[in-house]
Amino acid sequence: MDIRPIRTPADYEQALRAVAPFFDDEPDPDSEAGAYFEVLLTLIQAYEARHHAIEPPDPVEAIKFRMEQQGLSPRDLEPMIGRSNRVYEVLNRRRPLTLAMIRRLHAGLGIPAESLIRESAPA
Repeated sequence: MDIRPIRTPADYEQALRAVAPFFDDEPDPDSEAGAYFEVLLTLIQAYEARHHAIEPPDPVEAIKFRMEQQGLSPRDLEPMIGRSNRVYEVLNRRRPLTLAMIRRLHAGLGIPAESLIRESAPA
């Protein structure tokens, strides 16, 4: 097993090429090939987390995306945010989410809390 740290974009590309065949025919996790595959994936994930981190979305955009996914209207958010005027204030970025709203949106819509606790972009 020849495994090296991934330090450069060239190392990253080489690691991606090395694991690509395993996706079509995933090895048995208890085999040597399975261990090799798992170690390479771990190294690739660590490199990506360091160099290609994806920030959570803006809270309002996360809410709008979930509304679109589930075919929800602003009225459907009233149990989680409050009366319709408050829902529109949040969606138009005129009012920040409160902790209680964040908890209800997380529980009711399954939006990750990490996305909801970020500051929204200005209106």
